[in-house]
Amino acid sequence: MELLRRRIETQVLSLTGLALGGIDFEAPPGDPGLFGPDAVCWRIHGDFTSMLVGGISALLLQALHPLALAGVWDHSDFREDMLGRLRRTGQFISGTTYGCRADAERLIARVRCIHESITGTAPDGRPYAASDPDLLTWVHVAEVSSFLKSHLRYLNPNLSGEEQDRYFAETALIAERLGARDVPRSRQAVADYLEAMRPQLLCDERTREIVRILLEAPAPSLLAKPFGALMMQAGIDLLPEWAAEMLELPLGENRRRWIRAGVQHSAPLLRWAVCNGSVHRARRRMGLPSKG
Repeated sequence: MELLRRRIETQVLSLTGLALGGIDFEAPPGDPGLFGPDAVCWRIHGDFTSMLVGGISALLLQALHPLALAGVWDHSDFREDMLGRLRRTGQFISGTTYGCRADAERLIARVRCIHESITGTAPDGRPYAASDPDLLTWVHVAEVSSFLKSHLRYLNPNLSGEEQDRYFAETALIAERLGARDVPRSRQAVADYLEAMRPQLLCDERTREIVRILLEAPAPSLLAKPFGALMMQAGIDLLPEWAAEMLELPLGENRRRWIRAGVQHSAPLLRWAVCNGSVHRARRRMGLPSKG
């Protein structure tokens, strides 16, 4: 069983930011980082399955904003290295959540520096900049709203409303440090924000290409292929209904039930297998059991 556990864990961690190295989540001892182990984001960001589903859904949602998409399209190698992009995003999220304060600050400064160089003109003639506070808010809200929705569906549907609001308030800190403004900090504020953004969203040929790339992305191994396909469908299922309609990704009720059952049955195996993820290492740094 230990051999099986390690094999599964190796496959899982190869998909995360840990595969990039560069952050020691176990040092220095006692450093709580930006949030500390009592934060809600420590619970939400620590589950690989729900974060993967939420991350896929967030990518699809983000692609509906033409200016956000233009920056990725013109300045990213995602079409050749989707896994690498996912790992880099995962490293930023895990590093700012679970890393020591110095590592979290370093990651934020690095991303801010990268954003300063990402400028251009979208196909509709509008200029864009990755450092645009409004675009940063859009990317952030698409991410954290998807992460929370996935957590509620696949890990803890009983997370209280107060804790959900606290999650949005906690993670707003990172968005603001990156340069975002007017970041919504509660469930109602997030819902109002997403509704207000809908007139700015668009599904065009570039958006459809993003969908195609995600759906056809090669699995890192034969073992991961069926799991990856299931996670992709779960990410689509997690989308707001209006976003799925814009992306032309309809799912019938029977298929939705099959997807959700598949995730619910596979997630416990992954939670059993992974003992050395970012959250487990950070808990050890804080003198806590790896699994709380």
